[in-house]
Amino acid sequence: MTKMGWWEWIMGLFVIVWDSLCQRISSVTLQPGLPTLSLSHLTCIITSCSPGIALETARHLAKSGAHVVFAVADVDAVRELIARWEDESTGYTNPPLNCEVMKMDCLVLDSVRKFSVDWEARKLPLNVLINISSSSYMDGTNTKNLSRDGYEHHMQVNHLAPALLSLLMLPSLLRGSPSRVVMVNSVVHHIGHLDADDLNLSGNKKRWNTLTAHANSKLAQLLFSNLLQRRLPKETGIDIICMHPGQVVNETATGWRGIIQKIQFNLFSPLEGARSLLFCVTDKQVQDYARALRSISYPLAPYFGSDCRPCAVARQVHDMHKANLVWQETLRLVGIPVEVVEEAVNESDPVDVTGDVKYMDVFPEVSNDEGLDFLLGSSNDNDDSFGGLDAQFLQTDFGHS
Repeated sequence: MTKMGWWEWIMGLFVIVWDSLCQRISSVTLQPGLPTLSLSHLTCIITSCSPGIALETARHLAKSGAHVVFAVADVDAVRELIARWEDESTGYTNPPLNCEVMKMDCLVLDSVRKFSVDWEARKLPLNVLINISSSSYMDGTNTKNLSRDGYEHHMQVNHLAPALLSLLMLPSLLRGSPSRVVMVNSVVHHIGHLDADDLNLSGNKKRWNTLTAHANSKLAQLLFSNLLQRRLPKETGIDIICMHPGQVVNETATGWRGIIQKIQFNLFSPLEGARSLLFCVTDKQVQDYARALRSISYPLAPYFGSDCRPCAVARQVHDMHKANLVWQETLRLVGIPVEVVEEAVNESDPVDVTGDVKYMDVFPEVSNDEGLDFLLGSSNDNDDSFGGLDAQFLQTDFGHS
């Protein structure tokens, strides 16, 4: 397995800095706030409610009527938060929030398994699973920490726990089909480099730092997501959606040093960062795009940027050989036999397109002839649509258009 060269690393760093500098320009057509929608038809599980885009997304889903299940470690804090949200709604005609909190700690894989068992016992359908890590840089130090399971913190929280949860939620997602799993990724995957046989970074082959660990975990998440999306039969109606919400103040900025900290003026607020995540969670054309990719046998999962548009991923994400290795090693680390999952998602292996990369970074034509005007900002300042998309279209029942 080839080592990532200095040139590739520098180009990856350039992509990160360029994304930070240009994200406001590329997102200028989006509405400044979040849309007012009725989402009572959605049941969502979100794995964080920490300050930032997770909090803003969860708040909006809850106040829009969605059944929101918080899978979090600190259940008491989230219950207090929900109570404050309900108090804020006092005096309005809004119905009570349909929220519940269940215990799940991403740093303990047994906790993920227990959550899955408890949820599955209810035999409820699940429409959306939002995998979002509680922190980009954990405790803010440059110290390598291991979880109770013996895995490096970033790799477990950003990749191993979401991968395990996604696999265990497949029966519920099938009941809620058409459904989607939204993986909150990051542009920093461009500087990640994995030894697919050593996802736990136990080899200590080079000096460890938090930025590299974070980038590696996000790269692993993408490679695994591509295989999962490809191997899920399209008949299941389950899609894996990856997205980068942009560089968000009070999440990313606190963990970056040097040049990134100097451009904090250009970072998104949590509300602005939540726009693209909510778009990937609720919008019909996201699944239209995913199905279009499937129809042309595109080997990667859909990937959206902070401007709510499809965008290109790092070239190394197209390495299907490495993706297969990451897939197998991930299953081994989370304790799921490879043959069990392979039988459940039996489909031919994707082809390796590393040598002839063709980025699918635009929306293909869709069959419903709705057009793609939703990506354009509305000229009406009082329009409640999201990014220019007609509000009535957004309120279409999830997956039943």
